[in-house]
Amino acid sequence: MSATMEMKELHWLLDVVHSIDVGVVVLDRKLNVNIWNAFMENHSGLGGDAVQGKSLLTLFPEIPADWFRRKAEAVMELGNRAFTIWEQRPYLIRFRNYQPITGVEEFMFQNVSLIPLASATGTVEHICVILYDVTSIATSKRQLEKANITLEHLSRTDMLTQLYNRGYWEECLSREFARHKRYHTEASLIMFDIDHFKNVNDTYGHQVGDKVIQLVSALLKKNLRTTDIGGRYGGEEFGSILADTGLDGARQLAERLREQCEALSFRAADKEVRFTISLGIADLAQPCATHKQWIEHADKALYDSKHAGRNRVSLYMPAE
Repeated sequence: MSATMEMKELHWLLDVVHSIDVGVVVLDRKLNVNIWNAFMENHSGLGGDAVQGKSLLTLFPEIPADWFRRKAEAVMELGNRAFTIWEQRPYLIRFRNYQPITGVEEFMFQNVSLIPLASATGTVEHICVILYDVTSIATSKRQLEKANITLEHLSRTDMLTQLYNRGYWEECLSREFARHKRYHTEASLIMFDIDHFKNVNDTYGHQVGDKVIQLVSALLKKNLRTTDIGGRYGGEEFGSILADTGLDGARQLAERLREQCEALSFRAADKEVRFTISLGIADLAQPCATHKQWIEHADKALYDSKHAGRNRVSLYMPAE
């Protein structure tokens, strides 16, 4: 092949390198820039003359120097390619994202390849770093993950109260019951509802009834520890799972919640709205065959509170 042909092919090759829509950088063993294509110029704002012969690590201090040196040395010494994807490291060089479709992202997500470049003698004296703009892919995946998290939250949350809904709350109760069976831990269950709630709806309307439910839910969340699990069991009935808690601790929480609800009031249609709650507690010191029986015990104690005049706390006691 003639020298003229070789020069033409080199010229064509350089044209291709400069025009492709990926970043292409050729570095020597000192990690100084030898080739810097148009993609890199456009996104960095630095022309080829400005970077030629300068260290990539000096030009872009956001690149983790030790990590990149280890990667580059391994590629040069072993003659093998290396890769990193955006999920491992979002970018090599922090380029701003200018894509209109993925404009929600501040910077460009990148996949990066490091390729050994052998000389005519077979020794590797340079590496080629290729940056792929994968912002669209990364954005789509992140948005999908976010949507899945939102859907998961919606599937287990009661929309009116933002407490767990009955289905998910019962799953939590089942897990806590299984933990007790395995490790013999203490646990208590509080079931409670709003006294004369039908009268609230009939007197003030369902919007006021909803507000009462929301106020009770807010007080419940305020009083729960991070290890406790509150849920809306249905209508005006609520439940709270208290892990590692015996009757005394559960009774203290229940009484505090009862007193706070009794003290609360608000105005609706120029009338003062007040309400109370009745509560029942069952702990696992009393034998239960299933988590559903545990609910039955707490419901029995709740019924005892209702039967005794409401606005009180009752403990489950097995029949003599």
